[in-house]
Amino acid sequence: MTDRKQINFTIVPEDGGSEPRTYANFCAVNHTPFDFTLTFCEVQPLSEKEIRDAEAEHVVRAPVRAKIVLPVQFIPTLIAALQENMRVYSDSHSGPQPQPLPPGKGPVH
Repeated sequence: MTDRKQINFTIVPEDGGSEPRTYANFCAVNHTPFDFTLTFCEVQPLSEKEIRDAEAEHVVRAPVRAKIVLPVQFIPTLIAALQENMRVYSDSHSGPQPQPLPPGKGPVH
């Protein structure tokens, strides 16, 4: 019988500064029984034609900047990290802070 040894460690991103940053101001979330897909898009101000098209079709198309697929088991950790970072951000910046929407209220993307 082999004894299993447990090793505790922390993963730290190795940021050499050479990876380009990608801006996104919209995120669509989808899931399967196995994973979650986060699709990040960049929405620019709409032209008059795009506004007319959106009024007719009720759709605005936005270019996809990144699509990230995460295992279901990773999602609670991601949510906790986002909540903690939002708390730290809120504590360190003055002014009105965005308030979370109550469950079932507002748009779901």
